[in-house]
Amino acid sequence: MLLVPCPWCGPRPENEFRHAGEAGIARPADPALVDDAAWAAFLHARTNPKGAHAERWRHVHGCGRFFDAARDTVSDRFAGSWRPEERAGR
Repeated sequence: MLLVPCPWCGPRPENEFRHAGEAGIARPADPALVDDAAWAAFLHARTNPKGAHAERWRHVHGCGRFFDAARDTVSDRFAGSWRPEERAGR
């Protein structure tokens, strides 16, 4: 079983979590001013790399909080996790 490192609860089984997409996607400051192509890119365009990747996760069956984590998409191993407010240092 894959253990996901929640920054609040520690390593927990993967079935307690939900993947919430790529980390670090900035929402447009004023969505009303964004054209349709840019809005579609914000909603759907993701890098989907092979290898190291920063992702957003939610500990649904635990603390309920969102957090970011670094995971290798090939090996499925987590390199670490951090709280969203700690993102500035990454």
